[in-house]
Amino acid sequence: MAAASSTGATEITRRLTGICGPPFARFAGAADEVAGRSARWVAVPGGPEAAAEVLRLAARHDLTVVPRGAGTKIDWGAAPARVDILLDTGRLAGIGHQPTGSPVAEVGAGTPLRAVQATLERTGRRLPLDPPSPGATLGGVLAADEAGPLRLRHGTACEQLVGLRWLRADGELLSAGIGGVDRVTTTPPVGLDLGRLLCGSQGGLGVLVSATLRAQALPASRVWISRPVWTPLEVHDLIRAVLAARLDPAAIELDLPAAGSRARRPISAARAAALANHPSMTGRRLGPTPARDGAGTLAVLLEGGPAEVTERADRLVALVTGDATVDHSPPEWWRRYPFAPGDTALRVEVPISDLHAAVYALRDAAGTPVPVRGSAGLGVVHAALPGALPAERVASILAAVRGVLLARRGRCVVLSAPPAVRQAVDIWGEPAVIPRLRAAKEHLDPHRRLAPGRLPGGL
Repeated sequence: MAAASSTGATEITRRLTGICGPPFARFAGAADEVAGRSARWVAVPGGPEAAAEVLRLAARHDLTVVPRGAGTKIDWGAAPARVDILLDTGRLAGIGHQPTGSPVAEVGAGTPLRAVQATLERTGRRLPLDPPSPGATLGGVLAADEAGPLRLRHGTACEQLVGLRWLRADGELLSAGIGGVDRVTTTPPVGLDLGRLLCGSQGGLGVLVSATLRAQALPASRVWISRPVWTPLEVHDLIRAVLAARLDPAAIELDLPAAGSRARRPISAARAAALANHPSMTGRRLGPTPARDGAGTLAVLLEGGPAEVTERADRLVALVTGDATVDHSPPEWWRRYPFAPGDTALRVEVPISDLHAAVYALRDAAGTPVPVRGSAGLGVVHAALPGALPAERVASILAAVRGVLLARRGRCVVLSAPPAVRQAVDIWGEPAVIPRLRAAKEHLDPHRRLAPGRLPGGL
C-alpha cells in the first residue's frame, strides 16, 4: 500500500470522485464491511468504463478492490485480506431491449432481480430464478452462485447463462457468449466456461458488468402440494416416490425445523434492530420459523397449464397420502434460509439418496436437531447452528459432518459465521475446483488485487 500512502487518502478520494462523480465516491463508513473487514473507500461508477477506470486507479496505487451489489450476502464466504475500495455496482444497472417474446434477457449486474422480474412480467415472461435473498442484484446472485427452489428444473443462474461481460483486475473488459447491456468495445470473446468460473467467486476473479440469461413464458398455473414429515428417512422415501412418478415438479423443498426453540445468544434491543435492518433480512422476519409440533414439511411445486397441473396435483396427493394439502400460494418458509445474521450458516450438498444420512450426521454431531431447509430434490440444503456455540464446538461438528459426507461424495460449506468461528474453521472444506480457480486467478488477477483471500484456498 506504499503507493496509496505516498499519494494520500484525500488525493485518492479526489481521483475516485473525478471518475464516479461527486455524489458517488467517499470515505467508507462503519457499515462498509466485507465479512467483517472494513473498507477504506466506496466508489459507485456510472458505467463499465468508469468501473474500469476505478480498477486502473487501484492498479496504479496497489489498492485492492471488492465488488458489492445490494449487500445481501456481503457476509458470506471468507473475509478478504484487505478491502481498500468497495466498488458498488448499483449504477451498472439496466435491462437491455429485446423483442417481445425474446428467449433471452440482457441485464446489468447491479440490477435488483425483483426489478428484472417485474419488468419481464409485463410482457408475460420471467427469469426462472428465485434466490432467497429478496433484495439481491443479479450480479450478487451470480457472484454467490445463489439459487432457490426453481433450480430443480431450471438449474442455477450460472447454468442459465448464455452471455457474460466482466472486467479483469487491470480494467480490461471481457465478454463471453452472446449479448451485453452496454455496447462498448471489448476484447474478442472468451470461452463461457471461463466466464462461468466467476459464479461463486465473490468478486475474486472479476467485476461483473452484465449477463444474458434465458427467459421463459410465465407459467399459467402454479400449485404447492405440502405434506408433514417427521424423519429424514421418511423424506428420503417420499422424494424417491415423487421423482419416480415422473410428475415433472418445478421444485421439491424441505423444511425440518429444530424441535422447540433454538438456543440463541441474548441480544440487546439495539442489536436486534441492527440485525433486522441487515440487507440479508430484507423481506423476512428475524429468527427461525417456529417448529410445528416437531413436524417438518415437504413441499412440491407444480407449474404448467391449469388442467394438466390439476391432474398432476391429484396424482401427487394420492401418491404421498398422509395429510397433504394443495395451495395456490407457497408455504410461509418457502424461499427463506433457516439462519439469521449472527448464526453459523451451512450449505450441505450431497446426492439425494444420501440426504437423510447427511441430516442424521448433522443431528448426531450437534447433539440435537438442527434446522434444515432447502432443495431436497437436489440434495442441496442449508442448516443453521446457533451463533452462541463456541468456535471449537462448531469445528468439531463440521469435522464430523464432513467425515460422513466425504464417503458420500458430498460437502459442507460455511456460508457465514461469527468472527471467532470464521477464524477457527476451514469454511470451504476441500473443494476440488481449487486448481481451476488458481489458474483463473493467475490469468485474470495475477497481482491478487480483487477480493484477495475470498476464494477457496486463500486465493
